[in-house]
Amino acid sequence: MRTIYFKAILCFILGISGAGTAVAQHSTFQSIARDFDQHRKKALQEKLFLHLDRPTYACGETMWFKVYNVDGTLHKPLDMSKIAYVEVLNNAQKPVLQSKVKLEQGSGNGSFILPATLGTGNYTVRAYTNWMKNFSPDYYFEQPVTIVNTFQKPDKPETATAAGYTIQFFPEGGNMVAGIPNKVAFKAIDTNTGKGIAVTGDVYDQKGNKVATFKPHKFGIGHFMFTPQTGAAYTATIALPGTKPVQQPLPQVYTSGYTLQLQDTGQGQLKMTVNLASQQTEPVYLLGHTRQLVAFSDAATLNNGLATFFINKTDLEPGITHFTLFNAQKQPVCERLYFKQPTNTLQLTIKAPKQLYTTREKVDLTLLAQANGVTNKSANASMAVYKLDSLQSKTATTIESYLLLTSDLKGSIEDPGYYFSETGTADTEAMDNLMLTHGWSRFKWENILDKAPAMYAFVPEVGGHLVHGKVTSKTTGAPAPGILTYLSSPGKQIRFYTSESDANGLVRFEVKDFFGEKDVILQSDFTKDSTYQFELFNPFSDKFSAGKQSSLTLGSQLEHDVTLRHIQVQAQQVYFGKYTNRFKSAATDSTAIYGKASEQYKLDDYKRFKVMEEVMREYVTGVLLRRRKGNFHFMVIDRPHRSTFENNPLVLLDGIPVFNINKVMAFDPLKVEKLEVVASRYFSGAQVYEGLVSYTTYKGDLGGFEIDPRVLMQEYEGVQQQREFYAPAYETDQQKQSRLADFRNLLHWEPNLKLVHGTETQSSFYTSDEPGTYLVVLQGLTGNGMAGSKMFTFSVGQPL
Repeated sequence: MRTIYFKAILCFILGISGAGTAVAQHSTFQSIARDFDQHRKKALQEKLFLHLDRPTYACGETMWFKVYNVDGTLHKPLDMSKIAYVEVLNNAQKPVLQSKVKLEQGSGNGSFILPATLGTGNYTVRAYTNWMKNFSPDYYFEQPVTIVNTFQKPDKPETATAAGYTIQFFPEGGNMVAGIPNKVAFKAIDTNTGKGIAVTGDVYDQKGNKVATFKPHKFGIGHFMFTPQTGAAYTATIALPGTKPVQQPLPQVYTSGYTLQLQDTGQGQLKMTVNLASQQTEPVYLLGHTRQLVAFSDAATLNNGLATFFINKTDLEPGITHFTLFNAQKQPVCERLYFKQPTNTLQLTIKAPKQLYTTREKVDLTLLAQANGVTNKSANASMAVYKLDSLQSKTATTIESYLLLTSDLKGSIEDPGYYFSETGTADTEAMDNLMLTHGWSRFKWENILDKAPAMYAFVPEVGGHLVHGKVTSKTTGAPAPGILTYLSSPGKQIRFYTSESDANGLVRFEVKDFFGEKDVILQSDFTKDSTYQFELFNPFSDKFSAGKQSSLTLGSQLEHDVTLRHIQVQAQQVYFGKYTNRFKSAATDSTAIYGKASEQYKLDDYKRFKVMEEVMREYVTGVLLRRRKGNFHFMVIDRPHRSTFENNPLVLLDGIPVFNINKVMAFDPLKVEKLEVVASRYFSGAQVYEGLVSYTTYKGDLGGFEIDPRVLMQEYEGVQQQREFYAPAYETDQQKQSRLADFRNLLHWEPNLKLVHGTETQSSFYTSDEPGTYLVVLQGLTGNGMAGSKMFTFSVGQPL
């Protein structure tokens, strides 16, 4: 009895001791999770997703797109950045089309008309915000598209050349360590197409002994198991289609180091096993995060080089969780990715009363959105309907596959939609192989663990587009700090902004609701500062990801569809070209920057004088005109304080500041339509002016006023104006019998659909004169970050 009692006491003491050791170990590593969480809060991640109306275009057609902006952690709509930058890049990663798109409540939409100057080829559409420019361009949204120029003679098919392949090997956790069973994943890619290829291979040691055999499971990706030996080197002999077998060495085998192995127990848990190729005892720490939100953290002690962690899958968010192993020195030594399929998704349904329609017939679609646990009962959605042919594939990039998968993995993913299909969700091996071969972190651990202060060069555009520039000395080229600069654009609607250059000579202007391409003027007050020059920066990113599109050659089998697409473009231009550049009116504030003026004079309501001096003296009561030392000066009446300002006010002509009053007095008043006066102090940013006098010409074009040659004047493209999507309606017999050919292959584009949970929504459009199979693509996002997509096909045939 005493023996049993003693053993129980001993076990209790050992248990308390072990628990104390574990707690002490965990507290040692707590700073990692704390620093990581601080980094997440300071480095908020934005994600953009673009729903493009179709994957293939012809020059002359319009590319339509919807922008979804979400926070990078929970994927909720993010109303932070108000501008998205969208570009089309050619195969050399040079931008051929660029635009700024306005975002409201985390979404926006825009378009590109594809010019005939573009060559046939594969292109990349990419999108990002100003804030995203602080991080790697690999974080930008990218999607491949094909553009066919039917106005140019197609290139001759390239002569057959040796096929290009890349084979890569990825040991689980990061390294192959001798004496420890290793899972090694591999990826075989055709470099000409970027697609996975079916290969077979054998692994041999340096003595020629076969130790493993492998073949891909899906998309050229697979894995194999083997235990490398100390001092051994391994080579894979790979049988490639259409060429001789090739040999490639496997990664180096280390005699010491850590391995991290993941196993799904099938009991709702993940088992993570740590192996160290030594018998020493040391603490290790495992941290798991899903999109930088900590999901798991725990410490353990290696016992005979072995430690095990168990993770409840219910604690993980849907999507990719990164597991990182840290050694006793708090250094990251291994990483493993795991994907958890979402259980609650946005379920979209598309129904039509029939599957076959005739040409010029109305199609009525019923749309339904359902999502469990949604507090915000509506979904922001977009829909496209286009014809399928040999040029146009049925594969579409879906919002859920991008947000949960593609955006958090390195490199190009072949058919990401597969992993969310009914077949793909059950294919757990394919998903795990993908995790093994596409590991990626959106940060560097050394930036977090070293606690280096984050320095971000680009701020989020929370109020509107930010125009950046620089002021330098004309004589030395050195940055000019402390110079008050003025950015303006001539027009009847005043656009006037001020900024003082910082220590590096940099200036920044927030230009809200600046639409279209306009002339802008950047200057200082040359009566005070006359030795400076100005520069405006290109707002688009000059950094590009490592990805590159494969070349495109159109074979003879595509000749029919290329010819048909040419006819479609021509017919569209001839019969419906007048609708191409119809724009929605921008909801802008027409109130002047200074609000309601104290005094307003429409000069046609008064006796017209030929000299500006007479205008100012005869009926502009709020301004006293004086001459000092031969120069004119304005003295505005300060009506709130019943006094008179001594210094010149801010004087604008069509929004352009004019500092030389003599030049204003020499301007022809017959070209001025309106004159306004602010008879009180006027504040512009940190600047205070003793009143304001604003002249507006009839056309808002300065009326021939001579601008100081020292200003910087250049064209600047503001935010894109939204085009209206046009499609003809065939409601009457007369419209149906119209002789205008309707060869549209894009039947419908609706970027601003609002779907209410559980409530059916109707969407209608008309078929064209083009028979064939049409694809409906519906994408959406709820207010709590649930994303979903749905595809639906129907046919159009000739009427009987």
